[in-house]
Amino acid sequence: MNFFEAVHNSGFATVDLLILVFYLVILIGLGLYLGRPKKGKQKSANDYFLAGNTLTWWAVGASLIAANISAEQFIGMSGTGYRDGIATAAYEIMAAVTLIVIGKFLLPVMLKRKIFTIPQFLRERYNDGVGLAFSIFWLFLYVLVNLTSVAWLGALAIEQILGLEGMALQIGGFTISIRMCIILFLFLIAGIYSIYGGLSSVAWTDVMQVVFLVGGGLITAYFALKAAGGDAGAFAGLSNIFTDLTTGEHINDTHLHLVVQHSHNPSAFANVPGIAAIVGGVWLTNLGYWGFNQYIIQKGLAAKSIDEAQKGLIFAGFLKILIPFIVVLPGVCAYYMSIHPELFSHLQGNINVADDAYPWLVRNFAPTGIKGLSFAALTAAIISSLASMLNSTSTLFTMDIYKKYIKKDASDKRLVRVGRITALVALVIAIITVKPLLGGLDQAFQYIQEYSGFIYPGIIVVFGMGLLWKRASSKAAVWTAIATIPLGIIFKLCLPEVAFQLRAGYIFIILIAMFALITYLDNRFEKCELPSEEDRKAMLKWSNILGGAGIFFIVAAAIVVIARAFLPGSATPDNNFIAYLNDIGFQAFFFFGVLVGCNAIWLRSNASDRKRDRKALAVDLGLFHTSKGYNYGALGICVIVTVIYVLLW
Repeated sequence: MNFFEAVHNSGFATVDLLILVFYLVILIGLGLYLGRPKKGKQKSANDYFLAGNTLTWWAVGASLIAANISAEQFIGMSGTGYRDGIATAAYEIMAAVTLIVIGKFLLPVMLKRKIFTIPQFLRERYNDGVGLAFSIFWLFLYVLVNLTSVAWLGALAIEQILGLEGMALQIGGFTISIRMCIILFLFLIAGIYSIYGGLSSVAWTDVMQVVFLVGGGLITAYFALKAAGGDAGAFAGLSNIFTDLTTGEHINDTHLHLVVQHSHNPSAFANVPGIAAIVGGVWLTNLGYWGFNQYIIQKGLAAKSIDEAQKGLIFAGFLKILIPFIVVLPGVCAYYMSIHPELFSHLQGNINVADDAYPWLVRNFAPTGIKGLSFAALTAAIISSLASMLNSTSTLFTMDIYKKYIKKDASDKRLVRVGRITALVALVIAIITVKPLLGGLDQAFQYIQEYSGFIYPGIIVVFGMGLLWKRASSKAAVWTAIATIPLGIIFKLCLPEVAFQLRAGYIFIILIAMFALITYLDNRFEKCELPSEEDRKAMLKWSNILGGAGIFFIVAAAIVVIARAFLPGSATPDNNFIAYLNDIGFQAFFFFGVLVGCNAIWLRSNASDRKRDRKALAVDLGLFHTSKGYNYGALGICVIVTVIYVLLW
């Protein structure tokens, strides 16, 4: 079977391929047009790496989501939805709440200091060594993990949707797999406009990409539900799935519950451990990813103003709430169909591993024309993420290594040239290493999340304390960074049966205690004046509130865990409240109590301590004031999230 026969047999019509080609032509043309330098003006480093700080709120929000949503979500999260259910949507739903925190407390500080890169902040706050270490770390992460995983998963999905599995091309005496050809094609499209135009091209084309991404994703979900409903339609399909998976022989099925009980599905609990997906290690992943990840936060740093950046994060928060309906619900639909083979025996292909779910749905249920839109949505998600990663990789190397250590007096023209060369080199390295590094994954999303759990506890401590605590010392930052990954490995080896979100929480507790201890033992500090009386009162007030909440959470978790040892043998999660709380991972409140409590500590220290680190940031509470629009938007997100959890607990 040749290429064209395989595509035809997959159900793709000419119109579907024309839709995809039209989309790609528009994307490249728009990216090159928007990334061109203004007439008579040379593109500066700020123009290339931060879009000249011209991004509006809707561009910030759209670009954040386009950079975030890739094959990892469409393929990996749908696969986890197929295997474990909608509980994995907690990453998306709680990310919406996380964006509120970042918009209010973290982003304003970075924008005020005119930060280009996250390692630049570390260099200014701690020392050159800490900044350089994290620059190198992020470069390796972007090139060898992010770029490769997004391209590999994207190519895998496209290969499956088009029915090209196992095919290869003969070029001269070489045999190249179709999957590698697709990877080359994806990198080529993303590289053309992102390398030429920089962040301007990436961010403004992302606005268009988000329309395809959200629209195409919702359309695919609609037709999957419609198939489950038969002639009665999509709403009947949703009703069928909900009824079937929550009653009768499937009453303990976890696929339509946001909070997984350990006794109902141990394997799903290991991936999304009950309420730890609300108050546990998911906060480390989300805060680290959305707050301190260069290719994500760079969109906020390129905003016109703090107000535009904050509104952009709120917009992104509302979009995040939509994502589970686009990427997780289709996986649940595929699961429903898999347990009713008598109804869907006529379908093409099989779901051999969980990550086959989304491509299988598109191939079988998206009608002609719509299939092209769905395919364009998936392609948009992959290309936009690759483009953002390439741009951020070039920003990190150029501004944090080349300009700082190689040529300090480099002109803007030279910096832009080096940025383009860096992106091209990163692309080539990713192409070379993608196949050796990846392959044989069943649920890619969970692998990526567990890997993140090894690094984000330390990142949150180092960055968060550096931003918010005036006593935070560079010595504490260095030792915390050194200890993070070894601690993750030790916990993985010694407690393999503990869910990785809970392990990440325990590691955070150790690291924050270590950071505080080293800071207080460090004698390299300077004397400082106390804040104004008004600021001191506000800090102490919130310190008391957060400290009380932290103690409450820790004590409650301790009571529940200790009480478990005294339960009668007949106690089960169905007839005993303490057993139920343990079954849903109530011990996650140990972590949440510490997370809340450490905020009480830095607030009290900033208000009362006459010592500070020599490179501490000036604490300006005025930066944390937000507009009414921001507050109403944040409230709306919190209300929607609460309603979703009440309905699908």
